[in-house]
Amino acid sequence: MRERRLTSWKIGGEQGQGIDSTGEMLAIVCNRLGYYIYGYRQFSSRIKGGHSNYKIRIGTEPVASTCSDVDILVAIDQETIDRNHHELVPGSVVVADAHFEPVLPEDSPARLLSVPLTRIAQDVGSPVMRNVVSLGVSAYLLGLPLDAFKEVVLEKFGRKSREVGQQNLAALEQGYAHAKEHLPAPSWRLAPGDGKRRLVMMGNDAVALGAAAAGCRFCAAYPITPASEIMETLMSILPRYGGVVVQAEDEISAITSCIGAGFAGARAITATAGPGISLMQEAIGLAHMTEVPIVIVDTQRGGPSTGMPTKHEQSDLWALLFGTHGDTPRIVLAPSTVEEAFYDTAQAFNLADRYQCPVVIASDLSLALNKQTVDGLDLSRVQIDRGHLLNDDEIAQAAESAGFRRYRVTESGISPRPLPGQPQGQYLATGSEHNEFGKVSEDPKNRVAQMDKRLRKVPSDPAQMGLTGIKYTGPEAPELLLIGIGSTYGPIDDARRLLEAEGYRVGHAHVRVLAPLPFKELADLMEQAQRVIVAENNAQGQLAALIEHRVGVALRERGATMPEVHRLLKYDGTPFLPAEIAADAREVTSYAQAG
Repeated sequence: MRERRLTSWKIGGEQGQGIDSTGEMLAIVCNRLGYYIYGYRQFSSRIKGGHSNYKIRIGTEPVASTCSDVDILVAIDQETIDRNHHELVPGSVVVADAHFEPVLPEDSPARLLSVPLTRIAQDVGSPVMRNVVSLGVSAYLLGLPLDAFKEVVLEKFGRKSREVGQQNLAALEQGYAHAKEHLPAPSWRLAPGDGKRRLVMMGNDAVALGAAAAGCRFCAAYPITPASEIMETLMSILPRYGGVVVQAEDEISAITSCIGAGFAGARAITATAGPGISLMQEAIGLAHMTEVPIVIVDTQRGGPSTGMPTKHEQSDLWALLFGTHGDTPRIVLAPSTVEEAFYDTAQAFNLADRYQCPVVIASDLSLALNKQTVDGLDLSRVQIDRGHLLNDDEIAQAAESAGFRRYRVTESGISPRPLPGQPQGQYLATGSEHNEFGKVSEDPKNRVAQMDKRLRKVPSDPAQMGLTGIKYTGPEAPELLLIGIGSTYGPIDDARRLLEAEGYRVGHAHVRVLAPLPFKELADLMEQAQRVIVAENNAQGQLAALIEHRVGVALRERGATMPEVHRLLKYDGTPFLPAEIAADAREVTSYAQAG
């Protein structure tokens, strides 16, 4: 029997039929056996009903994206076959519940295996356990040890009651036994994993852990897909360390509560999605004007308005950069992996304290909710920097002459900051323009001085802030440069490997900081490239437009020519597949060569 080092498994059915829990159990088993996994869920914005599926790529080496192929499709209903049969490849199989008399298209390259999932589940206790029966069948087809699945099933269902745990264990065993007796022997099996246990988490988990590690002790948020898990995870963490989590009545209350906490000296975070960002914009301006440090997480989803709450998109970039009225200095970080979501969140609190302003983390649904294998998180890399918080002696010295000037105009733009309760450190914090003491002032000279002070706080180059602006992989002078942001990292890098194997000279530049944009680094790379593709999940090419403007100016100042930027846009609610990016790259390259 031949071995595979990478395979893909998918289960589908109606939402509420245990689709997610089945995928979760398989992911846990594979992780414990030492495999790398990448899980991709598609689900409707409702509690029950509507099609749902869970796809897992399993490999003996790191896996960074989902794919267009399925080797094993588990169908709880006919709709799963109808919606997903186009992903089946030669040698693949469909495990379908015989209960609904499954039909596979005549031209399908897959083999249909009709299995009485519902009947077996009914025999051991309840038809709702058909998904666990399918897990047993999958264990056989993948060639994975049944004992590993038994352990996970008992952990999951045994906590409900011993009887429930035993019934689900029986469903698993009966599914495996039926497959072994009645199904054809698999033509392949997964190569053994290395046995090392790693972390499996989604970006929302990493954000919550990064916040806690950075000393965040206050979170206020309103539940919203796909950000809710950040608040929910912090609910289980922060109280252990004296922290507080508030489920606010709306997003305006959430961010203003965080501003209050940040003003008082606590490290505070709020997490939301596009509609919440829209509601928060005025308060974000308040935090800028009062120079209060807070961290805001935006897990982007399909918009505008309610849009598609459970579907992926990257269409909030302009809102994050330009949404608030008035001129404000922006720091917007863009993690591209689960690990980066952890470290970037921790760093965001340092930046917020150092530059006394809001810091935004631009996440997206795929990064937020898709589970990935993580080799480990190094807490020693998390250093806490509160910026220059004045001690009592410094405040007394600063207040000797004319009183304490909280918004003193300084060369760096960063003013002295006390915490409430420190002697002689009281000041007025107002959303109106103010003088150095915080008192409302509309004097033109003061206005210019305060505006310039705030704007020069944040350097124009991420490197000056100790940040990696661009993550680059590839040759020094690529014929094709692929650019992306956020969770497009995995698909783009997989596409780069595909193209390199075909002989293309491909570079991959991933933007890690949106503001301040690392336009000089991008200009260096784009000046050397023959062709450029920006791949992003929105309809207007928001990242491409930003790059064309800022990098175009930089290149013109050098006397260099801006290469043509080809926009690869996908906004149907699904993330990029590596094959899609590779196909577009071939087309762009061949068109340019023909021209």
